[in-house]
Amino acid sequence: LTLSEEDGKIVSLDWGWSPLSSDTPFLKKVKNLLDAYFDGLNPQFQLPLNPYGTDFQKKVWHEMSKIPYGKTMTYGELAEKIGSHPRAVGMACGLNPIPIIIPCHRVVGKNGKLTGYSGGDGIKTKSFLLDLEKATSR
Repeated sequence: LTLSEEDGKIVSLDWGWSPLSSDTPFLKKVKNLLDAYFDGLNPQFQLPLNPYGTDFQKKVWHEMSKIPYGKTMTYGELAEKIGSHPRAVGMACGLNPIPIIIPCHRVVGKNGKLTGYSGGDGIKTKSFLLDLEKATSR
């Protein structure tokens, strides 16, 4: 995973390594939180974030960030919370530039169906992350 920051705020988490990445004390702190996450712990990702996106996307990502560790919510439930449509929520999920920290993997289809994931190996990665969290529906 490659983390990027601007002005002390996380702007992206990309799948893969970038030769342009650099270590900063802040990114080392975030890396330690991610290491704890992948060790099966529940670190609190209370970090300054500045994802690039539209106002609508940021609204979806903000609401997604409220889904607790180990819980899931459907696209429809999330859409209802923000007064939108499940497909629009799904599009915003797919464009989330800070996966894991903004937990788009916790958003699922009706009846808990895994319908897609833009990071890593797609649904296989989403399933791995939900299994790691021992996720259940809200």
